Amino acid sequence: MLPPVKTPRRSRAREVALQALYRLELNPATTPAELDAFLTARLGHADLEAFARSLVAGVRDRRQELDALLESRAEHWRVPRMAATDRSILRLAAYELLAGDAPGPVVADEAIGLAKRYGTADSGRFVAGLVGRLLADRRAAAAGGSGG
Repeated sequence: MLPPVKTPRRSRAREVALQALYRLELNPATTPAELDAFLTARLGHADLEAFARSLVAGVRDRRQELDALLESRAEHWRVPRMAATDRSILRLAAYELLAGDAPGPVVADEAIGLAKRYGTADSGRFVAGLVGRLLADRRAAAAGGSGG
């Protein structure tokens, strides 16, 4: 379960978590101490740091599961072929949807916003489509359907 954050800046924590995930994507040898220092320097708020750490750790711990989920829902795309930024955003969104602690529309809006800000001209649409499929799966599962 993700730690509660009683501040409207969860968006900022997601953004910094994305930056940390992208950093790990480019340099897998990044140490936990380096990541911790990065999160602390960028956020400077204990609750936000804890939230960002939980996101990064969740994505790292469940990466294979997240990648399998993304590949199962991505039409004509394999995760390694996705842009590194899009891949990191999608893993983050998929993790939050699986964790179930954030409302699906919030997760989708945040992911699309990050894709528009950090990705290519096509990233927003690409992320929106794939996160939309994940949301549909989540809704189907909640309603007792198969979703997939």
